[in-house]
Amino acid sequence: MAELSWHDELTSDQAAEVARLLSAAEATDGVAPVGEAVRLRMRPGATGSRHLLATVDGELAGYAHLDVLGDSGGHQVAELAVHPGHRHRGVGAELVTALPAENLRIWAHGGHPDAARLAQELGFQKARELLRMRLRVQDDLPEPTLPDGVTIRSFVPGKDEAAVVYVNHRAFDWHPEQGAMSIEDVRAKEDEPWFDPAGFLLAFDSDDRLVGFHWTKVHTPALGEVYVVGVDPDRQGGGLGKALTLAGLRHLRDQRVEEVMLYVESDNTAAVRVYTKLGFTLWDADVQYAR
Repeated sequence: MAELSWHDELTSDQAAEVARLLSAAEATDGVAPVGEAVRLRMRPGATGSRHLLATVDGELAGYAHLDVLGDSGGHQVAELAVHPGHRHRGVGAELVTALPAENLRIWAHGGHPDAARLAQELGFQKARELLRMRLRVQDDLPEPTLPDGVTIRSFVPGKDEAAVVYVNHRAFDWHPEQGAMSIEDVRAKEDEPWFDPAGFLLAFDSDDRLVGFHWTKVHTPALGEVYVVGVDPDRQGGGLGKALTLAGLRHLRDQRVEEVMLYVESDNTAAVRVYTKLGFTLWDADVQYAR
């Protein structure tokens, strides 16, 4: 059995050890075992988390992150990983069993078959599915057609955070995670090495009100992401979302990326339809499990 220990904050040495475990898992599985938010919460001084470490013979064998702030539905949300060298020895089951028994959701990134099997064994079932889609970038991307009076410019740090958060909240008030984005969250991502204000495109109406945005992200020289596309509900249905998506794709193309990925809820049929028409195809899926 593994030795389990809970921590409200990781030391720098613990964070480095966890990062190595996560990298080993990603190298084996081809997909990151935890999301970006977890990596941000591993930093010194980060709050709202509990970290569960599982060691075997003094070596870190598994890690679980518990978001105690929870999602907009009031669920505590966990993500976990087991080092490839310690798999199929019960470490994953020990981690899950040590998590809170009530009102818990657990993400399994990439739809890993081991995660599906473990979920079934421990009495969990699929609660959400987040599709990951991708597009091979072409030179002949259509020119975006903006609604009358709408113009696009790039994000200005220190000026646009509040307006983005306001529109984001209106656009994603239904979303368990995205709708809770705060000004502090935006500023924290501005400190990330991937952040590029030139790829954060904002759409304004003729009264200079923000009505939508497309936040792009470059992971590697070959891979970009449609990170977030948000449109104010008052402007939805008029083609602004498609125009912003195309504008961001053209920006990523100009960065010489070869492929673009995105995440979309499987039951968001309107968005899936738009992305499919643009040429995106299914890559894999993240599954959230609940008891």
